[in-house]
Amino acid sequence: TNGHKPRMYAWTLCSPIYARFVVSVLLEQGKHVQLGNFFFNFRFFLIYKYSSHVMKFIIGTKAGMTQVFDENGVCKAVTILKVSTSTVSQVKNVETDGYVAVQIATGEQKEHRVAKAQKGHFGKGVRFVKEFRPKVGEEATLDSMVKDTTFDASIFTPGDLIAVSAISKGKGFQGVVKRHGFAGGRRTHGQKHSEREPGSIGATGLNRVMKGQRMAGRMGSDAVTIKNLRVLQVNPAENILLVSGAIPGRKGTLVEVRGI
Repeated sequence: TNGHKPRMYAWTLCSPIYARFVVSVLLEQGKHVQLGNFFFNFRFFLIYKYSSHVMKFIIGTKAGMTQVFDENGVCKAVTILKVSTSTVSQVKNVETDGYVAVQIATGEQKEHRVAKAQKGHFGKGVRFVKEFRPKVGEEATLDSMVKDTTFDASIFTPGDLIAVSAISKGKGFQGVVKRHGFAGGRRTHGQKHSEREPGSIGATGLNRVMKGQRMAGRMGSDAVTIKNLRVLQVNPAENILLVSGAIPGRKGTLVEVRGI
């Protein structure tokens, strides 16, 4: 390491601003020749990510899970997302709507199931409609969005980091052991039927139950977002994305995919 602490590289990976400074200094001074190519590529990656970032998003449905092998022969669990061609149905701005966002529509719906107002807005019967907002300070990424523009799975490339949002599976009314991970009670010392009981729900002196007390109740059917997933494969011909790891929801669940 030429007398430099390896810990500096960890800071380089964690802080983008500090990384760009360190990389520039190292390259100008000609140090770390063995790591020069890595830092050189990493600097241009940072410049691309933080200066010319393009907002990527699409909606689709969960088709199931499978396994794939990467180029190194490592088996990875992936989720199959079926993403049909999406159309930009509206571009919102601060002047007319009070905020910046883009609305996209996809899928087909029978005409008699669609209200006249929706037919006039979308031009046809659509099944799914979602709205995406850019990050604070990145509103300019939507300047290129025009109504009636279409796009498909090809906007993503293998290796892209994404955040996925979906509705988790509904599990009905569940007890505290399944819902909150309680340990339950003993079966010994005269306790025969308290293995999955919640136990005490508060102190006696308060004469009430504190707000937020974890109890049995409806579980699941929550809006869940999983971040830092990676696109492993893209099939534009069939509009399929293979995403590493698991995604909330059952088969057929509507999924929002956003680039990070």
